[in-house]
Amino acid sequence: MKNPQTNDEPISRIILASSSPRRKELVASLDLSLPVSILSTDTDESTPSDWTPVQIVERLSLRKARAAEELLMQRRDTEPSLIIGSDTIVVQGGEVLGKPADDEDAKRMLRGLQGRGHEVYTGVACVLTAGGEAAVEHRMTKVWMKPLSEERIARYVATGEPRDKAGAYGIQGFGATIVERIDGCYFAVVGLPVSLLADMLARYDVHVF
Repeated sequence: MKNPQTNDEPISRIILASSSPRRKELVASLDLSLPVSILSTDTDESTPSDWTPVQIVERLSLRKARAAEELLMQRRDTEPSLIIGSDTIVVQGGEVLGKPADDEDAKRMLRGLQGRGHEVYTGVACVLTAGGEAAVEHRMTKVWMKPLSEERIARYVATGEPRDKAGAYGIQGFGATIVERIDGCYFAVVGLPVSLLADMLARYDVHVF
């Protein structure tokens, strides 16, 4: 991780490079003194097969933040900003689980997760538009899911909640009822580890309180 570049021009806004409503809510919950803008981009999320989970979430987080930075440059938007990018994956037995392709794929993922432990990795990248320096970190949380019957898996998938979630479940929604316990940061499983983010923001003199 690179240390943030010192910059004489103060940051005037935070930009969240994400369309995730969960991440929007978590950033809003910090009640930052700076205004927060949302700037989602179509970012290529493909990764080489030999990347580790840490490489995946850290590099995709940075890729998303850089894509937002590029979009601002195209718009000739030079307002001093701090861009936040984030990415989350679920890993079960060495297999990386992203968002399910369809409901059948969601059922397949949940069958593999039920009754077992898995890891959730979330990366966070902060990019300063003035100078382009970046800080990138991650958190990993271990999650154990309850044993689930085929009927319960089908009922959960029918709620529609798994469709846009890595690993096909959302711990902040109905998915909370199928998780037995966790070891680590809850918010990293939701999609943005706010404790880590607060520490990273503080390096830019942006404080939660």
